[in-house]
Amino acid sequence: MPSADRRLQPRRTPRQVRAELTRERILTAAAHVFAEYGYAAGTTNRIAGHARISIGSLYQYYPNKDAILGELLVRHIDRGVWTQADQLDLSAGSLETTVRALVRDAIDNHRDDPQLLRIMMEEASLSQELIDTVDRHGKKRNEQVRDVLSRHPDVRVQDLDTAAELIVFTVEVNTHRLMADPRKVPVETFENELVDMVTRYLRGDR
Repeated sequence: MPSADRRLQPRRTPRQVRAELTRERILTAAAHVFAEYGYAAGTTNRIAGHARISIGSLYQYYPNKDAILGELLVRHIDRGVWTQADQLDLSAGSLETTVRALVRDAIDNHRDDPQLLRIMMEEASLSQELIDTVDRHGKKRNEQVRDVLSRHPDVRVQDLDTAAELIVFTVEVNTHRLMADPRKVPVETFENELVDMVTRYLRGDR
């Protein structure tokens, strides 16, 4: 993976409540501006205007709009932890329900704004924070799924580590693509087909 570009790093990490609130205003404004105007026209001037701060104040926190978009993507990824994984019913016969919970959790984490999601996927550049977040999220998600697979009596695959990685990658990538343009396939159809595919794989159906 390419090395991170230092130009994408935030200039300042806020330590006081007021500074944190300003940072939040910038990020909220940026999400709105990018979704409304697109990335090319989503300038830092527009973001500052929407946040009701001076452009100089914005630059105290972020060197450019690439750094702002990168932080929005970092936050999006960090929200993607499977929070209900430890509350599942793992009794015999419940595998489809378990898989559906995983798929639906991924879908719910991507519902907020398809336009912004598409921009983040297409335009975000690498930063060290983004690289670290992707790595951390991937490991955590794989661990969660592997733990569930290891405890579910209906799972028939032998290599649980590989199975967990395949499932996480398949669910995450396809959910990202669908929710960035939900007009292509109805979400309900997508969910049902993905659940069926993953369930059959884990049961070892032929």
